[in-house]
Amino acid sequence: MKILKTGALLILLSVLLVVVGGSLAGPTGIKIALGFAILMNGISYFFSDKIALMSSGAQPVTREQLPRLYTVMERLAAKANLPTPKLYIIPEAAPNAFATGRNPQHASVAVTQGLLELMNDDELEGVIAHELSHVRNYDILTSSIAATVAAAITSLAHMARWGMIFGGFGGGRDDDRQGTGGALGAILMIILAPIAALCLQLFLSRTREYAADETGADMVGQPYGLISALQKLGAYNQRIPTTALQPSTGALCIVKPLFGMGSVSSLFSTHPPLEDRIAALRGMSVVPNR
Repeated sequence: MKILKTGALLILLSVLLVVVGGSLAGPTGIKIALGFAILMNGISYFFSDKIALMSSGAQPVTREQLPRLYTVMERLAAKANLPTPKLYIIPEAAPNAFATGRNPQHASVAVTQGLLELMNDDELEGVIAHELSHVRNYDILTSSIAATVAAAITSLAHMARWGMIFGGFGGGRDDDRQGTGGALGAILMIILAPIAALCLQLFLSRTREYAADETGADMVGQPYGLISALQKLGAYNQRIPTTALQPSTGALCIVKPLFGMGSVSSLFSTHPPLEDRIAALRGMSVVPNR
C-alpha cells in the first residue's frame, strides 16, 4: 500500500510539472527546467552520501572499535538479506542516526556518540532496523526522483516570473493569455506551484518515515525497542541542540534534530510528529520475524 502511495505521489508531481510547464513556458521551458533539475539532482544523488557524511563530521569505525554496533548491524543486515552498510560515528552529544547512499550496495549508516551512550540493546536494534529499512526501501532513490521533479517545477516558476518581468513569457501564445484572466492565472501558478511541489515532497518524506518504522519493526519482530528509542530520542532532541548536523542532513535523521533555539512549524517538517509514529507502531502489536 505504501509503495502504491509513493508511486501515486511521484506521478502527481510529474503531472504538476507538465501542468505548470504547459501553463507558463510550453515544451521548451519544460525541457530547460527539467534538464537543469536532473543535472543538479543527479550530482546530489551520486554524491549525497559523501556530502552528508562530510558535513556531519562522521568518521568511519571498525568492528574492533565498536563491536556492539557491528554485531547489531550485521545480524539485521543478514536477516534483511542486505549487504552490511559502512558504519560511521558522529562526535555529537545529541542522539540521532541517519542512513545514506543511492542503493544497498552503496549504503552507509551514521550514528552519534550520544545515541550509542543512550540506547540499550533493544533500542539500538530498533534504530538500526529503521535505518536499514530506508536502505531496503530505496528511499534515497525515491527522494531523488521527487526532488528532481520538485526542483524542475520551482525552476520553471522562476523562469516564468522573470519572463513576465521582462516582457512576457512564451510570447507566441494566444491573445487570451495576455488578458487579465490569463495574467492572473499565470501569477497564481508561479506562486502556488512551488508551494504545492514542496508540500508534496514533504508528504513523501513523512511517508518514508512511517514506512521505515513499520519495516524496521517487522525486521526485528516487535516494535517495542523502536518505540522506546523514539521516546528517548524525542525527549533528548528537544533539549540538546545539535552542533554537527546541518539542516539538509537533519532531514535524513530518524528524528528531527534541534538546531539552536529556532524552530520550524510542523507543517513544513520533513518528519511526522513522534506521537503519531509511536501510535502507529503500538497499533502493530507483535509482528513476525522475516
